[in-house]
Amino acid sequence: MFKDNLIQIRKMRKMTQEDVAEKVGVTRQAVAKWESGETVPDLDKCRILAEVFGVSLDDLANYEADRNFGLGLPPKGKHLFGLVTVGDKGQIVIPAKARKLFNISAGDQLVVLGDETQGLAIMKAEYFLAIADAVRNMDERGK
Repeated sequence: MFKDNLIQIRKMRKMTQEDVAEKVGVTRQAVAKWESGETVPDLDKCRILAEVFGVSLDDLANYEADRNFGLGLPPKGKHLFGLVTVGDKGQIVIPAKARKLFNISAGDQLVVLGDETQGLAIMKAEYFLAIADAVRNMDERGK
């Protein structure tokens, strides 16, 4: 996984092995060995690689494209939780991993936002209301 992810993200960023080596502080040969699976970088070098590519360390080491619709590594903080099916009354089930990450529990209220050109967004009502209050307070101070 690691070697495949490293190759894929390096090529996606149009970087050479030399480019990566320079940013991480190793030789091009070291990067070549990582990509061949002959060796694996130490944890500090993995952390630097993740920062250079803007991905999480966990995704760099463990991401499996075939389990994620064949898509490449997502940028840090971005997630693809999977497909959901819309029920007869418009209901969807939010995947467990998403509920856990965003601390969504039964009974929580969610706000559904829409943009005709970009699609739908869902967020917890408490966060939306906090943003709305902040905007309202800025408007009141500006008047």
